[in-house]
Amino acid sequence: MPPNLEAESTLTDRYQTTVPETIRRALKLGKRDKIRYAIRPNGEVVLTRASQGKEDDPALERFLDLIAQDLASHPERIRSLDAGLVKHIHSLTRGIEVDLDAPLSADDE
Repeated sequence: MPPNLEAESTLTDRYQTTVPETIRRALKLGKRDKIRYAIRPNGEVVLTRASQGKEDDPALERFLDLIAQDLASHPERIRSLDAGLVKHIHSLTRGIEVDLDAPLSADDE
């Protein structure tokens, strides 16, 4: 992809737009492909081709998008965990061993 490729498009009255041809070609977008928008803290918007893998969970993606929007809209809501909650979490998980590298069982897939 060429560096610093830029293009413009216009929003319609229904807040829709057409992805310019140069951008479609650069991202190898076809009809019905999905695109992902990421808004950086400085207001910059990054447009990428969304993955189409079988492992995608539409409900999880919508939930994560909702969380991302909420965090971007209300950064003042982000707080660290207090010591009491951390202690409670540790008490709930005490004695549980997790091997993150172990393969999932067929039931967990």
